[in-house]
Amino acid sequence: MTDEGHRIESVEQLRALVGEPLPRVRDKVRTSLHELDRQWIAASPFCVVSTAGADGRCDSSPKGDPAGFVKVLDDTTLALPERKGNKRVDGYLNVLENPHVGLLFVVPGRGDTLRVNGRAHLVSDAPWFDEMEVEGHRPVLALVVEVEEVFFHCAKAFMRSRLWHPATWDPMAVGSRPQIAKALERPEDSVEELERYYGEQYSTGLY
Repeated sequence: MTDEGHRIESVEQLRALVGEPLPRVRDKVRTSLHELDRQWIAASPFCVVSTAGADGRCDSSPKGDPAGFVKVLDDTTLALPERKGNKRVDGYLNVLENPHVGLLFVVPGRGDTLRVNGRAHLVSDAPWFDEMEVEGHRPVLALVVEVEEVFFHCAKAFMRSRLWHPATWDPMAVGSRPQIAKALERPEDSVEELERYYGEQYSTGLY
């Protein structure tokens, strides 16, 4: 077994290492959406949805669509559309057991992010589904989130990672999507078949 090092097992141990947050950081959490939050959500084409089941097992799922795909229903309610996918719905299964969710909204090129925590439920249809239509397709369902906490997160993680710096990008440092699928998911298919599948037609069938 790998040596895990010195494990931290108490709040006191943790605080002794990292210290206490400044009052302005501690108190920046709000319970409803500000106009600036609305603007950020309208500009965001990408959101990560984090959930946990009744047994504590966690899932983080990326969601993406044209900017503004997440609909603000009111100052304390958001709705995220679900498009057709692989049908695993791990996060949605979690929500049926445990409604607590965490959202992270990203705006390309920006280092800061918007975090929203709340309670969620699923709906199969609503009057505003028509407003979520993309390329003639309405959502399969929607995740409705009742906001409990909302705040902006600083840019240091993006600055350290240099995520938006193209000079640091190296997409060929890991196997291609067809290579990964061949090794781990679809060993019965040839690499050539997988390259065709993940080629141009893959991007034309998003909706």
